[in-house]
Amino acid sequence: MDYEPDPYSIATKIAIDALSRRARSRGELAQHLRKKLVPDEIIDRLLDRLVAQRLIDDRAFAEEWSQLRHRSKGLSRRVLAQELRKKVIAPELIDEVLAQISHNDEVIAARHLVAKKLRSLSRFDDEVKRRRVHSLLARKGYSPRVISEALREELATSF
Repeated sequence: MDYEPDPYSIATKIAIDALSRRARSRGELAQHLRKKLVPDEIIDRLLDRLVAQRLIDDRAFAEEWSQLRHRSKGLSRRVLAQELRKKVIAPELIDEVLAQISHNDEVIAARHLVAKKLRSLSRFDDEVKRRRVHSLLARKGYSPRVISEALREELATSF
């Protein structure tokens, strides 16, 4: 007699394997399961169970993701919002989570990036330094206001 596991058990294994590699949002895990051809009714039931067991928590995921990426990569709220949308986090939750990062937090993170970048640009003239640092901060998603504040404050202390 051959044993064939039921689709719910297979979906559970796929989900647990994915969660063991890294935390995921509910929507991101749903996308992953759909790619593995798990039927939607099984996905919904499984995700409800995982939420009830607190194995997935979109708020905790979004808070951890945004804080980590803001601290380690120096990403702005705008870029973090884009990343969280890709992780299928609800727009209201994105707004709530990113409200925890103040304008001042962004300026501090941008200043840190400026200081770090200036160390590698010591051989260039001031205009080249300013242009390259400005480009770096723009790529990280900072607003022109934050960029000018960070540049002004950091350049004033570095000269």
